[in-house]
Amino acid sequence: MSSPATPEPGRDHEPSIAKVTQRAKDIEGKLPKLKQFYQQAKLMLSLVRDYAAGRYRETPYWAIAAVALALLYVLNPADLFPDFIPGLGYLDDAAVIAFCLKLVEKDLEKYQQWRAARCKTASGPVIDV
Repeated sequence: MSSPATPEPGRDHEPSIAKVTQRAKDIEGKLPKLKQFYQQAKLMLSLVRDYAAGRYRETPYWAIAAVALALLYVLNPADLFPDFIPGLGYLDDAAVIAFCLKLVEKDLEKYQQWRAARCKTASGPVIDV
């Protein structure tokens, strides 16, 4: 059993996952600018939150890491095309989200089904932490 300070082999993205959950509000603030990916990106953020909280662990770790890194890229103001450049500012963010969505689409579908089933069995709405 490894200590929290020492990630398990292949789990070197744990700090990225933690950072996504800590900066979730900042990431959510940027998502509306990625209009065509808004709902999927919110689902990606929810997946990372549920994974970090231990509520959902059915997604392979590599997929969680890919989602976390894509969301952190969106948050980064100094990316390939800085966000202040009109027309191009969010193009690279959208491309990274689109690539990640394609990479993890089956895992996101399974997660979405899990969330829907959880909503049906819960006495109230599912609240993201």
